[in-house]
Amino acid sequence: MTQELIANMLGVRREGVTEAAGKLQKLGVIHYHRGNITVQDRPKLQKLCCECYTVVKKETDRLLPHSREKLDWSHDETEALRRSAPSH
Repeated sequence: MTQELIANMLGVRREGVTEAAGKLQKLGVIHYHRGNITVQDRPKLQKLCCECYTVVKKETDRLLPHSREKLDWSHDETEALRRSAPSH
């Protein structure tokens, strides 16, 4: 997943994604390298997400129970990046 793709999904500039990913990596929450994001500390990542995480996760689990883990990771990563990215 490229920084450009993440930026387009979130409606922010690529530079904001670069900055946010760097901050999350320095915090030890993710490892980001060449388009690969690995969640290193899910509980810490969840704490950095807004209160809407629980609502979105419950609804996703209800609607797509077989895709739970994959969608959970995707939401965590994009939501944390969105909250950390500066507005344009």
